[in-house]
Amino acid sequence: MEKISLLPADTYIVKNCTVLDNENRNILFKLYQPIIGSISITLYLTLWSDLDTSQIMSTEYTHHSLMTNTRLKLTDILEAREKLEAIGLLKTYIKKGNINNYIYELYSPLEPKEFLENPILATALQNNIGKKEYNKVIKFFTIPKINIEGYENISATFSETFDVATDLFISDNISGIRKVNQVDIIVNEKVDLNSIMENIPNEFLNKRTVTKEIKSLIHKLAFIYNLSEEELTELIRNSINEKHVIDKNTLRKNCSNYYTFEHKGKTPSLIYKNQPEYLRMNVSDNTKRSKMIYTYETISPYDFLSGRNKGVKPSKNDLSLLETLLIDYDLTPGVVNVLIDYVLKINNNKLTKNFILTIASQWKRSNIKTVVDAMEICKKENKNKKEIKSNTKTIKKEEKPHWYGKDLEEDTASEEEIAKLEAMLRK
Repeated sequence: MEKISLLPADTYIVKNCTVLDNENRNILFKLYQPIIGSISITLYLTLWSDLDTSQIMSTEYTHHSLMTNTRLKLTDILEAREKLEAIGLLKTYIKKGNINNYIYELYSPLEPKEFLENPILATALQNNIGKKEYNKVIKFFTIPKINIEGYENISATFSETFDVATDLFISDNISGIRKVNQVDIIVNEKVDLNSIMENIPNEFLNKRTVTKEIKSLIHKLAFIYNLSEEELTELIRNSINEKHVIDKNTLRKNCSNYYTFEHKGKTPSLIYKNQPEYLRMNVSDNTKRSKMIYTYETISPYDFLSGRNKGVKPSKNDLSLLETLLIDYDLTPGVVNVLIDYVLKINNNKLTKNFILTIASQWKRSNIKTVVDAMEICKKENKNKKEIKSNTKTIKKEEKPHWYGKDLEEDTASEEEIAKLEAMLRK
């Protein structure tokens, strides 16, 4: 996707594509906020408040007024907007010009039952608030049971109360009437569902019962639990009931149990898969440095580390380390890639946890957000070490990442280096 800079002068209007009420606020605060954060919820509510009195369309505003009303920076607004888009609460359209014009379409949050049945959202919520608070949330949205034994239903039917008039008129012009609209979260298809189905015998599973809803569920489970096709095939086989149909609840439970067993009780977390668009650099040349920046920014830490391991899946300890860097230290994926590459090159291809976390703490304090900033701090650190070595007359020369050097800006990558990077990107 093309990177588009957001400017204070850029205008926007808000279009309400749904019906919003106060119950939506409870859902936003209790279900969505623990996942996407308070800034994203603030942005959603601010856009909601921008609507006119009919709650359909806003007048035109500038992003400068949005910054003023929310007391947020443009980078914070853009990050919050991306989270709202990703989780299905907002769609964004742009008309480019000297001043870009945006349309922000608001959509309703999922109903509590739909939210808690979504494996990605439910797992992320439980991970962020803990099991005890998660059970409280479920209780909050649960309808209390009242014993109606001994009671009689005396509710009137429609036909008992109303008669039909003979001059009945029904309009067919109702296609544009407002209704509750929701957007399901979309994930890339990580596994080949056709290949999985081929490995399950027809007599074991009725393939015609595998609906679009079940397929969507399987792709979400594969995403949130990072499951391979082999793992999913076995989990699906164990979730088929006596009617030769995939039981959705059983499949959810089996995937969750499998993941927690493999990861010693941990639950997965939602993090940026790769560097957010607004933190990326426009790369147009063919130098080594530009190629490396592009690689760091467009590959997830998992895939980057796999590439450095020559395609071998990272160990559980390595995966736990990546999770710590991304979640506990709040480093962006591109910055994590630079950190991993730097440590591998100066530490004899070893990922020593305490050493990495020491650097991560420094970068966190220095507010390192972009790949370029991370590379610069590595370069500066490397220069300081060289000066120390020179002052102490140390002969041993420290190995450093290959993207350092005086003439690196103008240096063109070799064909072999470019081929390796492109192969990694294709994977």
